[in-house]
Amino acid sequence: MANATQTTKDAGGSVIDHARDTVSHIADQAREGAATVTEKAKEAGTTVANKADEMAGRVGSGLETAADTIRDNAPNSGMLGSAASTVADTLERGGKYLEAEGLSGLAGDVTEMIKRNPIPALLVAVAVGVLIARATRS
Repeated sequence: MANATQTTKDAGGSVIDHARDTVSHIADQAREGAATVTEKAKEAGTTVANKADEMAGRVGSGLETAADTIRDNAPNSGMLGSAASTVADTLERGGKYLEAEGLSGLAGDVTEMIKRNPIPALLVAVAVGVLIARATRS
């Protein structure tokens, strides 16, 4: 009887050890899978960020082209010429900024501006929210 009890205990211990090994193996596979998913997500995020910066460069180039078009077609003198020159200069500066900095640089600059001027930034955000709400209500 003692021998049968010992055999049952050994078999029970073996089953428990096997179950522990199986759970440990599944946990290891889950960790490896999570690490792979995390790495793929990082790669995708980097790719998207690079594409966004590339697109911002294209938009910047387009703004510079628009500035040149305004300069070519606007009058050279008078109030309209002065206004067109100012708009063209602004578009050109914005285009060069986007080409140089991209969206990541723009985001960093906006973040810094908000940190330096939190109250005006909050007021602007509220005003933009109100305008968007009115525009979508109509």
